[in-house]
Amino acid sequence: MRFLADQDVYRITIDALKEGGHDVVSIKDIGMARARDEDLLSAAWKADRILITRDKDFGGLLFLKEEMGRGVIFLRGIPKTFEEVHRELIRLLKEHSEDELKDSFCVVETGRHRIRHL
Repeated sequence: MRFLADQDVYRITIDALKEGGHDVVSIKDIGMARARDEDLLSAAWKADRILITRDKDFGGLLFLKEEMGRGVIFLRGIPKTFEEVHRELIRLLKEHSEDELKDSFCVVETGRHRIRHL
């Protein structure tokens, strides 16, 4: 799958996704570290990537302006729980197709995930 990682996504998360064979680009890599949330959603849309973030504000923004988003995965957790969050993220990616995730807002946390379709 193709992801655009927000600046708040831990490096360990990006590395785990890449090790799993996913195509991950960081917003830092494309010079958007200080971009507005709307611009990040637009960049993900244009690049045909799912935005992965730890910023819960993207959920509300995505539902307000659906045309801006291409799908968002929100990682909920604290540093000491991120190993469990990573396991749940991997489970989400195995159970759902990229096309399905592109049209949804997903919350991934310890031991479970939720998907809300746009």
